[in-house]
Amino acid sequence: MTTATLPLSLTRAAYLTFDVVGTLIDFEGAIKAGLGQIAQAAGQEIDFEAALSVYREARYQPQALRFPDDLGRCFGAIAAATGLPDTPDNRRLMIDIVGEAEPFSDSVDALARLERHYKLIAMTNARRWAFEKYEAKLGFPFWAGFTTDDTGTEKPDPAFFHQVFAHVAQQGGAPETILHTAQSQYHDIGISRELGMTNAWIERRHAQSGYGGTIAPKAFTKPDYHFHSLMELADAADRAFAET
Repeated sequence: MTTATLPLSLTRAAYLTFDVVGTLIDFEGAIKAGLGQIAQAAGQEIDFEAALSVYREARYQPQALRFPDDLGRCFGAIAAATGLPDTPDNRRLMIDIVGEAEPFSDSVDALARLERHYKLIAMTNARRWAFEKYEAKLGFPFWAGFTTDDTGTEKPDPAFFHQVFAHVAQQGGAPETILHTAQSQYHDIGISRELGMTNAWIERRHAQSGYGGTIAPKAFTKPDYHFHSLMELADAADRAFAET
């Protein structure tokens, strides 16, 4: 898909597609909470940012599983690097706690406001069992939702995006009016630019250095819109529509 004119204005967009994990759902907070529980039970201390770096590298590996099922395997790598006890129970704890990760503090209210202006579409590399939990916590704001189980692939594979384009077209919409919203440069912002989409980068880690638990991109992509929170996007959309 390519758009005739880039970027779309906020009032010309009809659909907002969303990365979920990391953009709407605080998976890093859940990972830290799980590691904190394990470390406390073991009487150990842990450097959370260092642990996220190990997690990030583990997610690069070819044997990686679907998210969040892969948290068990990734915890094995973290345990090896930190000395935390690598047990089946601890691996299961990490899968379960990330599967129950909470929304960022602004996600629910911001999505409710954005839903007044756009049709919202979830595009997540999480498995459907986890997405259904996240969707409920977000207040069921989505017009449509695509998971890795539905698409058979993961972002940044263009095939994931093309399935969403096809769905929008089948429902009588124009794929060229999609604004893609995400925090991951690697999974979303770079590939959305390659596909000709207008994008909005939600830089959740703006006050922190590095990429945390998200795979680092080979190159940084300057987004069309840049916000530090989802609420900033909702504010910008409200202002834009109020001016029309």
